[in-house]
Amino acid sequence: MTSPNGLAPLSIEPTCRIEFGPGSIERLPELLASTGHHRAFVVTDRGLRAAGVVDGVLKLLDAAGIDYAVYDEVAPNPSTGNVDAGAARARGFGPAAVVALGGGSVLDAAKGIALLVGNPDAVAADADHLWEASDGLPLVAVPTTSGTGAETNGFGVIEDTAACRKVYIGHPSVKPWIALLDPELTLGLPAPATAATGIDALVHGIESLASRGANPVSAAYATQAVTMVSGALPTAYRDGSDLDARAALMMGAHLAGQALTLSGLGLVHGIGHALTAHTGTPHGVALAAVLEEVMEFSAPAAQDAYEQAARAMRLDPPADGDWARVAMRGVREISGALDVKRPLRSLGVGQAMLASIAAGAVADAVTKNAPRRPSESEVLDILTRTY
Repeated sequence: MTSPNGLAPLSIEPTCRIEFGPGSIERLPELLASTGHHRAFVVTDRGLRAAGVVDGVLKLLDAAGIDYAVYDEVAPNPSTGNVDAGAARARGFGPAAVVALGGGSVLDAAKGIALLVGNPDAVAADADHLWEASDGLPLVAVPTTSGTGAETNGFGVIEDTAACRKVYIGHPSVKPWIALLDPELTLGLPAPATAATGIDALVHGIESLASRGANPVSAAYATQAVTMVSGALPTAYRDGSDLDARAALMMGAHLAGQALTLSGLGLVHGIGHALTAHTGTPHGVALAAVLEEVMEFSAPAAQDAYEQAARAMRLDPPADGDWARVAMRGVREISGALDVKRPLRSLGVGQAMLASIAAGAVADAVTKNAPRRPSESEVLDILTRTY
């Protein structure tokens, strides 16, 4: 049943508390206390440990007298084994709040770890059956990249290496209690990583607008996200020390995460997940490889969404009314400025992999949300054109 103005009924729950601003990491100890725990299990990766970011956070915990343990072995594309090892460490440490300090891979793995600690007999390979599990540990998300928006939702994407596929591990209880967004933590991010994670955020906004699950609230988040990300990303890529650009990019990526949590995504992510599972390609690079081509495929069913995206990117209106073409030109220009788009053959994709990647993309849950649902042969055609 729809309302008199034609809108379908909505039931939307706020995702999490947001603490945003340069220097906001200083508030971590008091924010941890708000979870009801005074101990912290910190999940991160070795790159952030080597860069000194982890040590800076641990000094804050030391100064506040907070007992903690650290698991710093999350891989760039976390696996079920990664999550199981972290959960074993966390179970040994005992009751605590989980602090997820890192990019999307760390945040995704941390959610799985927090969930498995609350379910002692479970392993990460049980991901498909854990949505009705017992509650996990409370989680505070501290992203150090601006891309995934993983701090807005209660699920993570990890790799089941035995099945050679991405799986979704999650539960409402591991949706972060707090998203601590400090753009100063992203100042040292190298340009290629800035590009890859930023493209991920841009795709989140565009796919959220075009998704079958889009609604007025998700569209509001997504439109503002596309505006902020498309405006700030090229500057942050060129000058990683520009704090204003870093701040706008971080907030834009967060809003894109809010959007996708409400709307779902689409075929760009379906293909991206399959590419990463087969080759280990960084997530954002995998998305950039097929973004424009998927938009072209989807255009007949996504004209209004692509008009919203093009207007959000503040592109000039087309004389012929073809907003989809304008939106595609916009993403092409941004990808070009970031030097992030690569042919599939340069990403380690062999011809023999294409059929399997196409099958994996069609089977992925996000693809069901695409405005134009593809067949395997249609995805194979997209892959062949980007090869």
